[in-house]
This record gives sequence, C-alpha cells and structure tokens, in this order.
Amino acid sequence: MAAVGQRRPHSPDHLQNSQALVKRQRTDDQQLIIGSVTKDGIRRTSNLLAPIMQLVGHGGEVLGMRFSPDGQTLASASADRTLLLWRTYDECENFMMLRGHKNAVLEVHWFSNGETLLSCSADKSVRCWDTEAGVQVKRLSEHTAIVNSCCPLQRGPPLFVSGGDDSRVKVWDMRSKRSIQTIEAPAPVCAVAFSAAGDQVYSAGLDNNITAWELRKGAAGLTLQGHADTITGLRVSPEGNHLLSNSMDNTLRIWDMRPYAPANRCEKVLHGHQHSFEQGLLRCDWSPDGSRVAAGSADRVVYVWDPVSGEVQYALPGHKGSVNEVVFHPKEPIVGSCSNDRTLFLGELAYA
Repeated sequence: MAAVGQRRPHSPDHLQNSQALVKRQRTDDQQLIIGSVTKDGIRRTSNLLAPIMQLVGHGGEVLGMRFSPDGQTLASASADRTLLLWRTYDECENFMMLRGHKNAVLEVHWFSNGETLLSCSADKSVRCWDTEAGVQVKRLSEHTAIVNSCCPLQRGPPLFVSGGDDSRVKVWDMRSKRSIQTIEAPAPVCAVAFSAAGDQVYSAGLDNNITAWELRKGAAGLTLQGHADTITGLRVSPEGNHLLSNSMDNTLRIWDMRPYAPANRCEKVLHGHQHSFEQGLLRCDWSPDGSRVAAGSADRVVYVWDPVSGEVQYALPGHKGSVNEVVFHPKEPIVGSCSNDRTLFLGELAYA
C-alpha cells in the first residue's frame, strides 16, 4: 500500500546543535550507529538515524503506538481512523496504511508473532490485521459502545481482551468468530490488560478501581482501590508480577499482583505527569527489563521514572499537544511517543 507522510531528524531546543557524525559499521547487514558521537560530544546509544526522529503523516491526533516484538517496525493509531506502519531505523519510512475503522482508533498492539496487529476503535469494533499482506483479517463488533482498550496475551494461545463504554470486558480467541467470554464490569472500561499467565484479565475505568477477573470463574477475584479518578492505562510488568496504572488523579501506581502479596498491594505512587480537561486516554508502559516506566501526559512532556525510587529520570519536551502514549523499544534504549499534535517522536535515552 502506498506510504504517506514525512519523517525527519528532529532536535528540540536542548539538542539544536547536535547532529550525528555518521560513523557506521556494518554487521550482519545492519548499519550500526551505537558508539558514534555527536559534534557536541554526546555518545550515541541506539541505532536510530539521529538521536531524535520526528514522524509526520497522520491527519489527526495520534492516540496510540507500539513497537513490534523485534523492534524493527512501529505501528501507530489515530483519530484519522487509520493505522500506519513505520520503519524504526534509517529514515523511519512510513510504508503501510491500514484502513477499515469508521472512527478514531484508540489503541494498538502487536501479537507475539510480530505479524498481526490488534486495534480497537470508537466505531465499537475490535479488529485484527495481517501486516505482511496489509489486510484486515477480523472485524469483531459485539461491543455496543466505544471500545477504549484492547490487549493480546503475549505467550500461549492467540487470545486477546477488549473493554468499552458498554461496561463489558470481552475475551476473544483468534480461532473463534465470536467472543469466548463476556464479563460485566461495574462501570465503563477505559483500560484492559491480560495477566502474564493468561488466567486473569485486568480492567479499570470510571469507577477509579482496578478489577482482576478470574477467567475460569468469570468473576472478580481482586479489586485494587487507591486511585481518586478515572484510570486510563494499564500495563503488566515484563516479569508479570506487577501492574502499572495511569489515572486522571495525576498519579501512576505500581501494584504487586503476586498471589500472596500483602493486603496493601500498591507499592509505589509516582507523580509528575498531568491529565487535563481533554480527558484523554493516556497510557503507560514498562521498559523491557522493568527498570523504567513511562506515561503519557497532557502537559506535552514525555515522562520516564525509576519505579524503585519513584524519581523522574527524564522529562522530555518536543510535542506541541498532549502526549497520549509513551512506549519503550524492546531491544534498545529508545522511547517512542505520540501526541495530539499528530506527530510521533522516537528518541534515544542516555543509558545503554
């Protein structure tokens, strides 16, 4: 499919004079930039073409993004009703547009095979896409209201979960035409996540609580209370023992989800980012090794925290609108962000 948009190296104010000196080695046909030095003496820590890349091409607010499991490709979801696929490296080429949704695309994920995308939309549907062929392979329309969130199971069978304004959490199997389980949540659902083991799904939304649903029983197994406003993002940690939540109360919380955790499962409350009157569905993410967490913020800044100390490690400017999602690259110290300003940024972090 025809590519659209532009991509270019970008430098915010604190990097105006930084340019990569192209010192590349070729290893297994991969051009390596790690270890090269900018003219300001900054050592490069990733294989991005420049320390910061701006991706332009969407015609509406960019509401979600995720790197593919191998890190070579980036998928973005937009209010313009499309999904765009981008090359992570070289000039961040936009090489595919996926059309089909009839309203804003609110979240996007990769299945573990790295070839299939999952998306959900304000058009009340959940859809699956073959990124090799560039075609839709499933359209699931059982929700009766906006589908705010979706999430695939990362290991095991091709299961995924969705949640929406109809206060329903639905579990799906790629091999089935209809949902395999429907759970009635206590309030409209803004965020869902699959547990690492696949035996639970987590949902959260307008009731300010997180509910862990036992799939075998089809009933709530645990309710996490502490947030004081709507929860807009959930993400399970890489080792599967912790859950990260982003709320309109302007906090991130880290919860201990192990079976025999203490009664007060909230281990850390993180501050710094902001929600606003726009009431966007701001998401959150863990780094692959669990040593960093990040979140979208309405103040146009990308925030990255140390989850142990609770300190903000990075507050990165550049966007001109609310930052809706921040995600970590699976292989390198790169963060991606997407915004209401219709752009995405890829930026390398200082640590290797």
